Amino acid sequence: MKNKIYQVIFKNSCKPYSFKSDLELDVNTEVIVETEKGEQYGKVVGEQTNRSDKDNYQKVIRIATPEDTEVYYKNLKDADSALKKCKDLVKDFGLDMYIINAQFSFDRSQLLINFTADDRIDFRELARKLASVYRTRIELRQIGARDKAKQIGGIGVCGQKLCCANFLNQIDSISMNKAKNQNLALNPSKINGACGRLLCCLCYEDDEYTRCSAGLLPIGTKINYQGEEAQIIGVDILTRTYKVIINDEKVSIKHEDIKNDRKK
Repeated sequence: MKNKIYQVIFKNSCKPYSFKSDLELDVNTEVIVETEKGEQYGKVVGEQTNRSDKDNYQKVIRIATPEDTEVYYKNLKDADSALKKCKDLVKDFGLDMYIINAQFSFDRSQLLINFTADDRIDFRELARKLASVYRTRIELRQIGARDKAKQIGGIGVCGQKLCCANFLNQIDSISMNKAKNQNLALNPSKINGACGRLLCCLCYEDDEYTRCSAGLLPIGTKINYQGEEAQIIGVDILTRTYKVIINDEKVSIKHEDIKNDRKK
C-alpha cells in the first residue's frame, strides 16, 4: 500500500508535523516516529491530503505499545529531574544563563536543553557534567526571544494561542517597515508580541496592504477637491479612503473620487 502522510503532534505543542506510514492510523493513535533528534513519542491528529512527493517525510516507526507509553511518561519525569539538576549546576558553575526546558528523546539517545542568555556562554563543563550523570548525548541550545515564546507558549493580544507555538513552522524576520506599511501606531505595547519582538502576524496581511496602498497620498498632503482646498489628516489603506479637513470640517473621501475630480 502506498504511504500515507499523517499529522503528528508532540507534548505541549499544537503544531503538527508530517510523517509517512503504510499503516492505517486513526486520529488520537499514539505512535513512535523517526526524527532528526532520534525517536519521539507523538499522537496522530489527522491525515495530510495535500502532499508533495518531492518532500522528504520521515516515517512512523510503529503504533505505541503500553510499554512505549510507560517509557514515555518515565522520560517526562526524568526530564523534569534533569531540568532541576541543570538549573542547580548552572548556579554552581556561576553561568549567566536561563534554562527554559529539558527533553529526552524517546530512545534517550539525546537530552536537549534549551536556554537563553544575553551573551555567548561557555557551557562545556556543564555539558560534561550532565553527560556523566545521564550517560547520553547532551545538546545545550541557546535560543532567542521568539524561540523562547515558541517553547513556552502563551496567549497573544488577539486572545488566541501564540502563532509560533501553534502553527508556524518557520519564524521569518519582521521589520518595522511592515508596521509602517500598515499605518500602525509605532507603540511597542501595540505592535510587540509576548516575546517583546514585533508581532509575527504583521507578515500575514503585509502583501495586501502593499497592494492597497499603491498610489495613495501621504498624510499631510494638501489637495484641491471640488474647488476647495483640503488637507489629508488620515488614511484608511484597506478601503483606500482619506480623512480630510475642508473648511474646518472633517470629511471622508475615497481615493478614486480625488482622481476623478482632478480629471474634470
